[in-house]
Amino acid sequence: MDFLNMAQLLEEKKYLKLKDELKDGQSFDIAEFIDSLDERQALLAFRLLPKGVAADVFSYLSVDRQAEISDLVNEKELADILSDLYFDDKVDLLEEMPANVIKKILKHTSDVERKLINQFLMYPDDSAGSLMTIEFVDLKKEMTVSDALDRIRRHAPNRETIYTCYVMDEARHLEGTISLKDLVLCDVDTKISEVMQVEPIFVKTHDNQEYIADVFKNYDLIAAPVVDNEQRLVGIITIDDIVDVMEKEATEDFHRMAAIEPFDDSYLNTSILVLARKRIGWLLVLMISATLTGLILSRYELALESVVALTFFIPMLMDTGGNAGSQASTLVIRSITLGEVKFKDIFRVISKELGVSLIVGLALSAVNFLRIWLIQGYDLTITLTVTITLFFTVLMAKVIGGILPILADKVNLDPAIMASPLITTIVDTFSLIIYFSVATIFLNI
Repeated sequence: MDFLNMAQLLEEKKYLKLKDELKDGQSFDIAEFIDSLDERQALLAFRLLPKGVAADVFSYLSVDRQAEISDLVNEKELADILSDLYFDDKVDLLEEMPANVIKKILKHTSDVERKLINQFLMYPDDSAGSLMTIEFVDLKKEMTVSDALDRIRRHAPNRETIYTCYVMDEARHLEGTISLKDLVLCDVDTKISEVMQVEPIFVKTHDNQEYIADVFKNYDLIAAPVVDNEQRLVGIITIDDIVDVMEKEATEDFHRMAAIEPFDDSYLNTSILVLARKRIGWLLVLMISATLTGLILSRYELALESVVALTFFIPMLMDTGGNAGSQASTLVIRSITLGEVKFKDIFRVISKELGVSLIVGLALSAVNFLRIWLIQGYDLTITLTVTITLFFTVLMAKVIGGILPILADKVNLDPAIMASPLITTIVDTFSLIIYFSVATIFLNI
């Protein structure tokens, strides 16, 4: 879509032409265009949308823009939007809205729907219950394929997905699933019980969203049934919700790996005070923990005074150690996230990182030895001190970088917190201890 052209049409008040442009656009693109406008123009553009398109576009708008439109449109317009929203989108909307907007929205829902919404809002954040929708096609195993297809035709317009149907007994216990493809290919007189998939993959209402994302990935699902503790079917989760979950989890990991407390809003929409609060905690922890480095340096102050050359190599050793540890931790964190590494694999990880660190450490040490001795012209004892320290620093850093994320995961901490800033701080401390221990042996200080 040409946003500049549409914005110009809006500015020139060529509303009929803009309406034609909007009706042919994709809902996501239209929402992006409306989000880019000021409040008055956004409301005007939204009102130009056909009724059938407006609700779909509304579900893609930013939370702030949704709240503005909900507050500004008249009662009938809001009722029309809500009536066409899928149930899970309606629940997501209510979770983010201010109280005055929630009150206005709930005013236009039925008693039954209001009760269901309140039930959904009580599920823990990031659980299957908070992600699911109740808009699915349910079948009985006694039905014929012909009956099932008739039921799908009747209910399809009000269902979020019809590609997988769910077979339940009278008490709503989940008994099986069947795809629309299988129904279309079967003889119309075949019983559902003969062709349904028994023992289907399902998740429970209180399962964590990370676990659910793994289930979708491992079994290549486009939808998954959600059951309660009595195995009763209460909803389904669709792939579009899981894509959002994956994006959210990846964003949280990026934040934690940069020593930032995760936040939900976009960077530009987050206030300076909130951004500062999300960052300052870890910065304080890392700053205070870095005092260990200062204590070690002060302890070996006399050694540094007697052999001043030792000081010049401290930044290189600390940087190399931090980088080596960060490489290992990043790979292990990613493997834990993908389910490739568990706590039982800790000794395999140690073995692998030891092998890698031996090769990397020897290569870096050889290059460093030649650089310090031949190019920079330092004597052999200082060259050996720095080279040996570098080798053992790389060895130590990669093993620590591999182990810490696994230990964090074992005690139910996010492995991402063991990423670059924290690993670097830990490795800096140990690299100085190694450095001065080796210097004590070689230089007799």
